[in-house]
Amino acid sequence: MSGPLRHEVVDCPARGRLDVVLADLLPLSRSRLKAFVLDGRVRVDGVVVDSPRHKLRGGETVTVEEPAPPSSTLVAQDLGVPLLHIDADVVVVDKPADLVVHPAKGHPDGTLVNGLLHLISQARLDEGPFPTPPSRPGIVHRLDRGTSGILVVARTPAALTHLAAQFAAHTVARAYCALVWGETPGEHGTVDAPLGRHPKDRKRIAVQPDGRRAVTHWQRLAEARYPTAGRRDDGVLSLVRCVLETGRTHQIRVHMHHLGLPLVGDPLYGRRRPVPPALLEPLSGLSRQFLHAGRLGFEHPSGERLDFRQPPPPDLLAVLEKLALPVPFTR
Repeated sequence: MSGPLRHEVVDCPARGRLDVVLADLLPLSRSRLKAFVLDGRVRVDGVVVDSPRHKLRGGETVTVEEPAPPSSTLVAQDLGVPLLHIDADVVVVDKPADLVVHPAKGHPDGTLVNGLLHLISQARLDEGPFPTPPSRPGIVHRLDRGTSGILVVARTPAALTHLAAQFAAHTVARAYCALVWGETPGEHGTVDAPLGRHPKDRKRIAVQPDGRRAVTHWQRLAEARYPTAGRRDDGVLSLVRCVLETGRTHQIRVHMHHLGLPLVGDPLYGRRRPVPPALLEPLSGLSRQFLHAGRLGFEHPSGERLDFRQPPPPDLLAVLEKLALPVPFTR
């Protein structure tokens, strides 16, 4: 069993309640942080703090000692996850669609984490001495099950904290391509709308006045027009590039729906009307939302800036080809 995980925030960049500030800076939930504070596992400038309501002024060094995880029962599985980069600190992969990120109820294995353990074990075999895979890989951000694309995972607690701080400070470059129903209101724009749980459906996210701030910048890349039965004008599909300033659950899917431009194929927020006859063949191979995380750029724990780009996978490429749309993230 590995030892405790140590998260350290030096020169804390924010002010406010201890548990609230740390929840935005570290890959830990506010409830877990509260429990750590009450257990005496949090120090501010070297002094144990016993109240989650402790006020931070900004500039302090905050250390969180997370208990060691239990012995892992995770099994390494070869799931064919494309590996983009691996070193002693991080792993970068191109997550296939329909792959759950980590084990949970109903998904005890066959997840991205199982595939990561296989990739790490293979790297050790091929490259000689390599750090032991962690019993709980450091998932610092996620992609929805039906979303494909680039994802970085930390291999050490220090790398996890380093990456989490960048996500909290919005310095990670994240861009997606999406195919949406409708014509965009201009060539580019920004959606700045807070998101929270839907009041009547806990599986859905919705724009909520009291939600967490969420910002998506979008740009129209191209359009595909198709004939519509019984109407004089053509229907429009828009290929858009979305750049995340924040990273909330379902953010792009909800923000584009909020604009009146639901994602093609989205089972939760998509258009409820039947697929027009002219699009039955072009969309026949699409079984999930058309959303792909094609760019990810971040600062490696070594200080080097890494930037990855990955074109969409075959199911999305087939749709683009049939609609004569350009392929994003080719350079």
